[in-house]
Amino acid sequence: MILMCCSSNSAHSLKAYFVNIQTLLNQRIQAAMTAAGAAETAPALVRQSAKVQFGDYQANGIMGAAKALKMNPREFAQATLEKLDLSDVADKVEIAGPGFINIFLKDLWLGKELAQLRTSDRLDIGEVSKPETVVVDYSAPNLAKEMHVGHLRSTVIGDAVVRTLEFLGHNVVRQNHVGDWGTQFGMLLAYMERLREESTEISMVLSDLETFYRAAKTCFDDDEAFATRARELVVALQSGDAECLKLWDEFIEISLRHCEETYAMLGVSLERQHVMPESAYNDDLQNVVNELTEQGLLKESNGAQCVFMEEFANKEGEITPIIVQKTGGGFLYATTDLAAVRFRQHTLNADRVLYFVDARQSLHFQQIFTLSRKAGFVKPETQLEHMPFGTVMGSDGKPFKTRSGGVAKLSALLEEAQERAYKLVASKNEDMDEEELRNIARVVGISSVKYADLSKNRTSDYVFNWDTMLSFEGNTAPYLLYAYSRVASIVKRSEIDVASLTGDINIIEAQERALAVKLCQFEEAIQQVVNDGMPHFLCAYLYDLAGTFMTFYEACPILNAEDETKNSRLQLALNTASTLKLGLSLLGIETLERM
Repeated sequence: MILMCCSSNSAHSLKAYFVNIQTLLNQRIQAAMTAAGAAETAPALVRQSAKVQFGDYQANGIMGAAKALKMNPREFAQATLEKLDLSDVADKVEIAGPGFINIFLKDLWLGKELAQLRTSDRLDIGEVSKPETVVVDYSAPNLAKEMHVGHLRSTVIGDAVVRTLEFLGHNVVRQNHVGDWGTQFGMLLAYMERLREESTEISMVLSDLETFYRAAKTCFDDDEAFATRARELVVALQSGDAECLKLWDEFIEISLRHCEETYAMLGVSLERQHVMPESAYNDDLQNVVNELTEQGLLKESNGAQCVFMEEFANKEGEITPIIVQKTGGGFLYATTDLAAVRFRQHTLNADRVLYFVDARQSLHFQQIFTLSRKAGFVKPETQLEHMPFGTVMGSDGKPFKTRSGGVAKLSALLEEAQERAYKLVASKNEDMDEEELRNIARVVGISSVKYADLSKNRTSDYVFNWDTMLSFEGNTAPYLLYAYSRVASIVKRSEIDVASLTGDINIIEAQERALAVKLCQFEEAIQQVVNDGMPHFLCAYLYDLAGTFMTFYEACPILNAEDETKNSRLQLALNTASTLKLGLSLLGIETLERM
């Protein structure tokens, strides 16, 4: 929000960029702490205040710095204030409790900031000055089956983080690490081979991947000759047999088409060009093994090639190894993931790699990351980050299933969401034409499923509940979509050309002030998504913003206000609508002008 200047190598060269309020306050208070005697690394720890009586922001780093200096915290806080100048942005700065610093922002400054925000397509949020190349591994369905509800979290959380990273100007490389290689594909190829012998049209049978997979698995379990043939086809496939590859290509093409249909329905930004399957690393797997061998990191254990790292020893001293090559020469997921790390570092030049994979794989990724660093597959400064997530649960406390007890197909789930939303919206809009009803139902239904997931802490399990996610009350997509459409309608009913809304925003009432402060904190919510890979921070912000606007609207008349006040409050309304729309778009959620 605040325009800052930063000098480059040339004393006369200045670059303008924007920094959020929290960052500005951190910089200034930390500099004042240093001037008062604290170490340069002592953090100011500025946070949004939990209660209005504590100001808009609170600096909590004084106590830690005072302890290091062996000073009384309040005395050090006073010394810091003597070196601190916030007169341009704050009305009052005070010491509270054992040494907290409370900051009360200036109403005049808030109004000027918001007037500037309204004239910017990006809501005054600048791109980062030093973009990073961020590789994001997300969705990654197994192509042996159709996408199911278990793929929802990786897909929508990963996509929200990708959109936010790109918005801030980072170079984002999407990687859809689909499972298209391994033992189960021998079983599937054997079944395709049998169907062809029976002159069955493969594409028709593959229209339902789940049924296809179950039929192949039954043959594999019940027919030893079939199982033997399946194992032979695995070897042939991995050896590059032309006929096997032809069958495999057909299966993969139809499977990916299923995924693309689901992605289109979900409204996520993954496309065919982002697919980087397990099979893509096949030619590099032996190179991985060779390099680990040359570095003395591999040990043979029961005929397999393994890496034993002391970091993963239990209390008894037993180490869980990483197996990179099976007895007989086969490779595993670990080998492929190590090859992927090498590719992402040396070919994609990643500064940061984010893996949106469920929490059950935490040990696996800890081992992969540790070994990648030991083997020199990544630079020391490259960040490898597992972004674990919990499970979508049913009302019975177990992983979510269909009424018949099977795994819920994601496409079927999304279709049901739209039908439920249609009934809900139609009951509230009896005179609306069918085409508009269907479009609203599509947006509400898909958004409800996505937002129910995104609004939960990524690391937690959550219970899938239709009634909750489709409710117009609480932190839900329907509530936020309705809040946006209501704010947009207020601006529309004013019959004022929004381009004519100029001048400062005058903050007089407490509700105006609360809304102004909340609007200025949008960038901080976005930054949390980028830093922590947790979209629920942005969801919570948007929900709070919508509620803050409703409180403001009830207390502060807009359309019936005097001209100057009306102009000011319409700008607040317009800023709110723009922030809700941009925030929801970063989550991958469409907005509606009418509901």
